[in-house]
Amino acid sequence: MADLVRLGIIGFGAQGSMYAQLISTGAVPNMAIGAVADIDAAALDRAASAYPDVPRYEDYHALLASGQVDAVVTTVPHYLHPEIGIAALDAGLHVMIDKPAGVYTAQVRRLNEFAAARPGLTFAIMFNQRNNPLYQRIKQIVDAGEIGAIRHTNWVITTWWRPQAYYDQSAWRATWGGEGGGVLVNQAPHQLDLWQWICGTPKSVTAKVAYGFRRDIAVEDEVTAVVDYGDGATGVFVTATHDLVGTDRFEILGDRGKIVVDGSKTATVTRLVKDERELSDELDADAVRRLFMGELDVSRFYQQEIVELDSPWGVQHAGVLENFAAHILDGTPLLAPGHEGINGVRLANAIHLSSWLGTEVPLDLDEAEYLRQLNARIRAEGRFPERVD
Repeated sequence: MADLVRLGIIGFGAQGSMYAQLISTGAVPNMAIGAVADIDAAALDRAASAYPDVPRYEDYHALLASGQVDAVVTTVPHYLHPEIGIAALDAGLHVMIDKPAGVYTAQVRRLNEFAAARPGLTFAIMFNQRNNPLYQRIKQIVDAGEIGAIRHTNWVITTWWRPQAYYDQSAWRATWGGEGGGVLVNQAPHQLDLWQWICGTPKSVTAKVAYGFRRDIAVEDEVTAVVDYGDGATGVFVTATHDLVGTDRFEILGDRGKIVVDGSKTATVTRLVKDERELSDELDADAVRRLFMGELDVSRFYQQEIVELDSPWGVQHAGVLENFAAHILDGTPLLAPGHEGINGVRLANAIHLSSWLGTEVPLDLDEAEYLRQLNARIRAEGRFPERVD
């Protein structure tokens, strides 16, 4: 069996060129660059300059038919991920789609169903944050029940300030027809994935979303979403692209403890000695008085641990690519199975739809209604074709 997977990079922009760099420098030891495809001649020129021995193609169809690759990665505009993923699978190639899996769930569902019918092919998604050792450790703690049942979650992630020139550099950027949305589909997909990967999928969402609030764009640049997990548990997700300083703080409150993550670098894990309600019921009036006066030793209630795990630049992406290749070569379990990409897309769709309709929306949302609402906005832009189911 071959010990290298030949990867076709479809789209040689910032992301595709980064993957090429990681592979060429040996950061992904079980992978080689098989070919590059891009419709932009300038991008192919850059690829030729950096990798003169790598075959280059002017469209992805030619790359898929070339025989030069075993697998592909789709670093292309969001709407194209399902289309190219299906074409590559149909050509008998393994597929890694970049995030997000698509713009709306109907198209991602088609991709998932197509992949499921081809179990001999590997289907993955570039959720590199799942390879962050800090979030892996947090998931282990939650899954093991160390903080008990989740009662509330809160993630404020506003660390991606984007000035107006960022949006003005490309006609498709921050449009409904070209990009499919704003901060939810461009900057926040990793957090939407991690939130559900660690805390579980909510049952419904109610959202307040601002479109073109602080930027001259049609799509969302500020989001506040409240989710309902059922059984009284709730969560809040806040994101924006106009916070120059930015905050990244993720809190998970359970009935036996709490996790607070700052800057995606440090986590403070608090473990209660028993269920919070039990601790509450044990305190009499005098103990409450001493608690308020700061006279009680908190160590009788909980212990805290600081978790700091380093994740240097590039290691996460390289690790996901290496894991993808290992699954192809020897069946190593995938860090980020492709079919799970629909989860973040569904949540983003539900947030949009809740704001458009002004009501609470179930995560099992009406896909046809979402597409109608999306197409109405694409129509209003008057620059891009409407999408079909």
